[in-house]
Amino acid sequence: MSSLDLGLIGNCTLGVLIDERAEMVWGCLPRFDGDPFFCSLLRERRDTDDFGFFAIDVIDFARAEQQYLENTAVLVTRLYDQHGGCIEVTDFAPRFHQHGRIFRPMMLVRKMKRLAGSPRITLRLRPACSYGSQRPGVTWGSNHVRYVTPDLAVRLTTDASITAVLQETTFFLEDNLTFLFGPDETVPEAANKLGQHFLDETAHYWRQWVSTLGIPFEWQDAVIRAAITLKLNTYEDTGAIIAAMTTSVPEAPNSMRNWDYRYCWLRDGYFVVNALNRLGGTHSMERYIAYIVNVAAAATNGLQPVYGIDERARLEEREVPELPGYRLMGPVRVGNDAYRQVQHDVYGSVILAATHLFFDRRLTRQGDATLFHRLEPLGERAVAVYDQPDAGLWEFRGSSRVHTYSAVMCWVACDRLAKIAAHLALHDRGEYWRGQANRLRGDILRQAWSEPLGCFSASLDGQGIDASLLLLVEVNFVEADDPRFIATVAVIERELRRGDFIFRYVDEDDFGAPETAFLVCTFWYINALATLGRRDEARELFVKVLGYRNRHGLLAEDVDPRSGEQWGNFVQTYSMVGLINAAIRLSIRWDQAF
Repeated sequence: MSSLDLGLIGNCTLGVLIDERAEMVWGCLPRFDGDPFFCSLLRERRDTDDFGFFAIDVIDFARAEQQYLENTAVLVTRLYDQHGGCIEVTDFAPRFHQHGRIFRPMMLVRKMKRLAGSPRITLRLRPACSYGSQRPGVTWGSNHVRYVTPDLAVRLTTDASITAVLQETTFFLEDNLTFLFGPDETVPEAANKLGQHFLDETAHYWRQWVSTLGIPFEWQDAVIRAAITLKLNTYEDTGAIIAAMTTSVPEAPNSMRNWDYRYCWLRDGYFVVNALNRLGGTHSMERYIAYIVNVAAAATNGLQPVYGIDERARLEEREVPELPGYRLMGPVRVGNDAYRQVQHDVYGSVILAATHLFFDRRLTRQGDATLFHRLEPLGERAVAVYDQPDAGLWEFRGSSRVHTYSAVMCWVACDRLAKIAAHLALHDRGEYWRGQANRLRGDILRQAWSEPLGCFSASLDGQGIDASLLLLVEVNFVEADDPRFIATVAVIERELRRGDFIFRYVDEDDFGAPETAFLVCTFWYINALATLGRRDEARELFVKVLGYRNRHGLLAEDVDPRSGEQWGNFVQTYSMVGLINAAIRLSIRWDQAF
């Protein structure tokens, strides 16, 4: 049975998920949102004709060990047989500085070597194309195999036996083997020499990158792994950061909550930028803000909540019948119809992210009056829609309401524009936006407070509660000592907490009552506890939540509070960002540590 106990390798162009036995189970080419060459995550190997994976079958397999090389995105798996034999598999995607730029090709490197005994193995490299509907065409030469799809040709260059690759013959692993899986180009060097060079340079790159991070004293390993993962979810060519590597891993068993997350949600902007700011990841932060600003500039009829990593607006959703789904729990969807939705919080999200350009002196590009005036139409749109129904941040597909969080983020748009104008000494515009912000805030405070509930409500009609209300202090809408916020946290604790986790909401939606907890909501709650001075409780809960990560320290979107099993698309940027922000907030300071 599949699980999300997977490792992630990548290079900010592509990403691949690898299971505990070194099978490549998910990976798209030529980029994150491309056609999956490896898709056994969504179609488990069940018979001899299955395809969509790169596996190493060890004869008389006994056990496996797996870990990352410290402070890198290089994954090492050791496979043992029942006779004392052992092989080591090293997987990575090349990424390093070369010729004054970052070398990050569409390439995977797999190195294998014998560590002990006389292990016998069978190589099964069976890529898929057209979303699992067929296998690529195959041609080969003396040292390579070409896999040809309708849209792309990929070349495997190797020093392994081509016959062993093509016919899957079983053999004793006597020598080191290298597999370069990438562009359909002739490799000018010996595969093992080039593979080792790429490995040395890639490991050096990641360790040097980690050395530049600003991390907390406590939970350093957890934060470093989360930071590397956040970096791996970045499509560096445009600056976009995807929500997750996968599509259609369900939020709960047989829930039909199967969505394609290989795109960039503007809502995530604030949280991602905040994490990158705290880590000191200014290059990724600046690229991401540039992506957001470019998307906003191209929008003529209001902002969508989600865009493609290439800034495209249309993400038509369709089902793929050829892939039965994670644990046979379809459907598998490609594209995401959330792009059609009206979600008013995006205006605040974009302006909040762009605000860093005006105040962070580390950034190469500094915000100026020209950029400010380009942002003002987004503020005007926020003023026009703050009290209008939308799908909300939880993206309800069958209903719309005037969501409190959306309204608050419209206030955020006005508030930050006022602060930017003051910073730029644009006094008239500053007064205008401060007046708009004050008006919106007054309306929201009056309408969102529910006397029957005794807290802020999820919508401006005083109905329901949801976890987004935990963010009211985070965006400076209310103060932490505001009795209304304190009361709201208490109600959320009582109504939305299940074990160690906070649910988004518990009311039924388009698919019934939620069964799993959206992980980032628990991190929001942990931050709220710290804000309220309940630091010991926050730390205790944070440590518990860390215990639910997989063996590599990675998190999906959701967790079942009863079983502790992870569900939802993987690896989830939102969850890893939540971990980073909470750890930095809760850790003791370095000057208190010694």
